[in-house]
Amino acid sequence: MNKQNLIKITDYLWEIPKSYRADMKVPARVFASEKMLEELFRDRSMEQLINVTALPGIQKAAYAMPDAHEGYGFPIGGVAATSYPNGAISPGGIGYDINCGVRLLKSELNFEDVKNNLEKLAGELFSEIPSGVGRGGKIKLDGKKLGEVLNNGAEWAVKEGYGNKDDLNHIESNGKIENADAGAVSDHAKKRGRDQLGTLGAGNHFIEVGKVEEVFDGQIAESFGLRKNQTTVLIHTGSRGLGHQVATDYIRIMNKAMSKYKITVPDRELVCVPFSSPEGQKYFSAMAAAANFAWANRQLITWLVRKIWAKIFDGSKLSILYDVAHNIAKIEEHYTRTNTDNIQREPASSQYKSVLIVHRKGATRAFPGQPVIIPGSMGTASYVLVGTDKAMEESFGSTCHGAGRQMSRHQAKRMITVDRLKNNLKKENIIVKAGSIRGLVEEAPEAYKNIHDVVDIVDKAGIAKKVARLKPLVVIKG
Repeated sequence: MNKQNLIKITDYLWEIPKSYRADMKVPARVFASEKMLEELFRDRSMEQLINVTALPGIQKAAYAMPDAHEGYGFPIGGVAATSYPNGAISPGGIGYDINCGVRLLKSELNFEDVKNNLEKLAGELFSEIPSGVGRGGKIKLDGKKLGEVLNNGAEWAVKEGYGNKDDLNHIESNGKIENADAGAVSDHAKKRGRDQLGTLGAGNHFIEVGKVEEVFDGQIAESFGLRKNQTTVLIHTGSRGLGHQVATDYIRIMNKAMSKYKITVPDRELVCVPFSSPEGQKYFSAMAAAANFAWANRQLITWLVRKIWAKIFDGSKLSILYDVAHNIAKIEEHYTRTNTDNIQREPASSQYKSVLIVHRKGATRAFPGQPVIIPGSMGTASYVLVGTDKAMEESFGSTCHGAGRQMSRHQAKRMITVDRLKNNLKKENIIVKAGSIRGLVEEAPEAYKNIHDVVDIVDKAGIAKKVARLKPLVVIKG
């Protein structure tokens, strides 16, 4: 596989036709500039995308976003939809960190109002919000309470006093997927999650205090309640050990069940079963429960951040702009093209809507008018975008989810020194609090693609539109 195998559809959309390999049921499509396309051949992400096109019941195309890189089964930055109810559901299309996602909080205050207290704020956030591998929090849940969290998500948190009802209006799916079933989650997974509500975890998870550095669309920014120099708080975390265990459990179950359904896949990491099968239904219920746990987790962290913010800034409030998942499967209605090989000439009249099982793995929902939160690498920038009609037509209402790695964690440790990272962050006037400065090297900006390039591509491709850019001031990591 190389660039010569791709057909250029537009300056920012490329296609591998389904004639490329005999088992491809649909084309593979990539949102990328010519320059960024070269980077996608450095790992197995393109091979993985082609493998995805062989999934039972896959519709229209398999997509890779410009932040794509190699993952488990699916590339991270991959999107695929299968027919409902008998198409495949694949844990590799959701990932181990179920409902890893981002939430953006808006402050009433501008940068000038907070700048003298940023060190104090950073210290309090790092002290009060548990972070790091496997670290638990102050909230311990018994079996009954944990079941309520898994079934009701952020709704449970609000009911328990960790927020207000309006918060739910600013969360994807109102912070709760209805078909969640705590009974589908193993005791082992529950044990891993019992003390992890309100905790950040490690890896690329973070809390970032920032300011609105630039506004690209004043009208939409105003409707979102954003203005230049306004301070914000970005929360990036997911379902912690509980979600990881759900994925592990059901990958094992599906591995045993595939032969029963006579399913073969080109990569064992693409293990899947029919959505309508008992195994598929049970996994979806467990995945939904883990997604609800993640929304409750971000709600608890929001509650902690609000308490600290109000204490330092004389009762000042933080409201939610939006909370969006980027590792999830959802049942949605989308356009399905009648001619999957002719995206350029196909008129809208030849399309019809179908109910689909949409897998987003390192990809963000981008429905028309919906805020889209795109975190960048540590020390660069994050973006607020807005979803578009074109995303609904071209990418199952999906766009990128971040900068996307261009170095493995091991590579980053070999190539980037602690001193270099510290100096770079100091130059940018960014305060960092972390459990391990050496661990931070894995998340250095150089380990990631250029966030500005990634966002420019989805903006120019029309699958999301730039609204505002955020500059980091404080970063909290495990």
